[in-house]
Amino acid sequence: MELKQYWLIVKKRLLLIALIATVVCLSVGISSYYFIAPQYQASAKLIVNQYKESSSLLPSIDVGSINSTIGLIKTYKEIIKTPRIMKSVSKDYPELNLSYGELISKVSVSSVNETQVMSISVRDHSYERAAKAANAVAVVFQKSVPELMKVDNVSILDFADPQEARGPVAPNPNMNIAAALLLSLMLGVGLAFLLEYLDDTIKTEEDIETLFQVPVLTAIPRFKEKDSSDRGNGKVQLQTNRRENHVSL
Repeated sequence: MELKQYWLIVKKRLLLIALIATVVCLSVGISSYYFIAPQYQASAKLIVNQYKESSSLLPSIDVGSINSTIGLIKTYKEIIKTPRIMKSVSKDYPELNLSYGELISKVSVSSVNETQVMSISVRDHSYERAAKAANAVAVVFQKSVPELMKVDNVSILDFADPQEARGPVAPNPNMNIAAALLLSLMLGVGLAFLLEYLDDTIKTEEDIETLFQVPVLTAIPRFKEKDSSDRGNGKVQLQTNRRENHVSL
């Protein structure tokens, strides 16, 4: 099938494709703006050192120690999201009204570009509660490290500000609508080709030649009202196939 035939199939079902895209985009847009609750994200940052205190700056800057600390961060990232830490947060900060299971689902931990800085992020429908939860997790984890790891090497670098005005991070209506438009167009084009494949009716002279393997001799035109006057005069019109005439009248 040539590219021109593909375009003709799409053009024939263009209204269907446009209708699908419109309905899907409207549904996604309305859902994103009016039905999906916005989510806010707040982050607290920790810094992990080989030792919490150092007598001078120079001894603490050691490439080997930094590399081992970066490896240790991977362990800390797993420890933070364990039920032991989250249960302590839920117990010590009851004003959050979050169970340890909810905290586990809301908290994410990442390292900043393979540095010694860790970021504890919390998503919630309230930015204030997200900031308080992130700060609480940071404080509880800092207090738990000496008991768990036998070394006091975690410091809080930056707390999240509960009073800061932040916009929601989700949903993103523009991104959702753009993705919906792309997917709906793909769906519409695919449906157009499927309908064309399932449609086995004869519509053109080429369909007749393909089906019966014989040339088309002539074609009967569609009768229109403006041709009624010609009918009264006894005129008969035959539409040829733009080929050599095989029949003469």
